[in-house]
Amino acid sequence: MSAAPRLTALLAALLAAGCDADRPASTAHSPAAAASSPPSRSTAAPAAPPPDADRSYAYPAADRVVAIGDVHGDLAATRAALRIAGAIDGADRWIGGKLVLVQTGDELDRGDGEQEIVDLFDRLAVEARAAGGTVYALNGNHEVMNVQLDFRYVTEGGFKDFEDVPGLDASGPRLAPVPPPARARAAAFAPGGLYARKLAARDVIIAVGDTVFAHGGVLPAHARYGIARINREVRAWMEGKSPSTPAVIAAEDSPVWARLYSSEPPPAPGSPPCAALDQTLAAMSAKRMVVGHTVQKHGVTSACGDKIWRIDVGMASHYGGKPAALEIVGDTVRVLTAETTKATEAADASGATDAASAAGAAKPKK
Repeated sequence: MSAAPRLTALLAALLAAGCDADRPASTAHSPAAAASSPPSRSTAAPAAPPPDADRSYAYPAADRVVAIGDVHGDLAATRAALRIAGAIDGADRWIGGKLVLVQTGDELDRGDGEQEIVDLFDRLAVEARAAGGTVYALNGNHEVMNVQLDFRYVTEGGFKDFEDVPGLDASGPRLAPVPPPARARAAAFAPGGLYARKLAARDVIIAVGDTVFAHGGVLPAHARYGIARINREVRAWMEGKSPSTPAVIAAEDSPVWARLYSSEPPPAPGSPPCAALDQTLAAMSAKRMVVGHTVQKHGVTSACGDKIWRIDVGMASHYGGKPAALEIVGDTVRVLTAETTKATEAADASGATDAASAAGAAKPKK
């Protein structure tokens, strides 16, 4: 089905069925249990995946890494999380220095500020690089859905948000069947479109030092398939160089849709999810994994003996959670919130005052 009829059908289905099922629109492309494709969990081979030979997804360790989860079109929450991370100032300019910042996907849908958020992370990546830092924004399931022209979770403001994109041609014949309110967004996100190409510059899975980052989670089957291969295939599709969504990313247990590690109660060491996590981490030469995708209603949580950290705190207004981030410094992992940031700033100010007092007391009297 071409892009325009697909969008028309999806919008019709949206009006008929509502937007409750946060799952792929279709599992028809779910990969078969074959060596060249990642099998579903029920048929996954028990053998551990071999160490990954192509490590183009892996980046050097950094002194300080901060990860931010799903922001879903909420610009105010995004800014709050970035300030909690120490990444931006009040004017949204990079102040993180050599900080490595990772956003684990789902900047899109459920809110009206998507264009500004995507553009903000792109700009911060440039500013961070100039300061010796790095920004890695990843693709989540909602980025994938938008390039599929699956607009089930787009708000009315989200459709209007892309009508002012410079140079966007929403009048072409291929978009004629698309309902007028959705044409600008379809033009922006269809494979090869301006914002699809922006997303194509982002990976699905990366590792920074000994920490793996993904939206839903990396399973042993994904490691067998090849992490760098997944990134390449998704990139080619978003750029418009591949005819269809890669099966590996469309499956319900794909790296952007998986929830194996995010269940409640949190999986404990020795459980099947933690055993799968151990296999994946061994194959990727990593100690821990950080994921978003599944809302943690009471803030950031960990599982499997702190080998998996779940950082989707539902900070977008759609969910009503509070902004938070996860900081990794060496082997120390801690949750950052507005409260912890204020406490740190107060402690720093107190320390500076004490130092100044001590210096004044040490001056010889004249």
